[in-house]
Amino acid sequence: MKIESVELKNIAVRESQYPKEVLPEFLLVGRSNVGKSSFINALICRKNFARTSSKPGKTQTLNFYLVNEQFFLVDVPGYGYTKLSKESDRKIGLMIEEYLKKRDNLSHVFMLIDYRHKPTEDDIMMYNFLKYYNIPITIIATKYDKIGASGRAKQDKLIKETLKIDDFIRFSSTTKKGREEVYKILKENIAK
Repeated sequence: MKIESVELKNIAVRESQYPKEVLPEFLLVGRSNVGKSSFINALICRKNFARTSSKPGKTQTLNFYLVNEQFFLVDVPGYGYTKLSKESDRKIGLMIEEYLKKRDNLSHVFMLIDYRHKPTEDDIMMYNFLKYYNIPITIIATKYDKIGASGRAKQDKLIKETLKIDDFIRFSSTTKKGREEVYKILKENIAK
């Protein structure tokens, strides 16, 4: 997949602010600090297009990135960041739920988890929540390059058993491992 154009098209907190274009949308969810911005930048072949931050909990809106004028990557606030107030957490939850319930353009969800760690309770809850809505989900394990070859079989097993899944995409924004697999999913859904 050749990335020719990328634009941050809409920043939304409610349905009336979603893009009007009827194009496939790919939702990106994951814990705060899991590497969603780095994942986006690796996919779109741009260094700092989606802003990465050392401070988790930075994204507070739904950010719609229009790619190649063919599809949207939709970045949502990360979950599980303890410094957010209960009220902020609740608002973010409702914002994501509204999007999931009302957005017909949603084609697929990429759920990002940190390859270095066992999926958290929040990860399990989010995965079950998405399954409840019958949305096709692909688990992306980011920061794959941070675990040496000898520890990978153990991590693979831990992730599969914790989330009760058969497989997932191992991804590294540094080495670009897994990018072609993600492109394949994007292409299949754009062609529908």
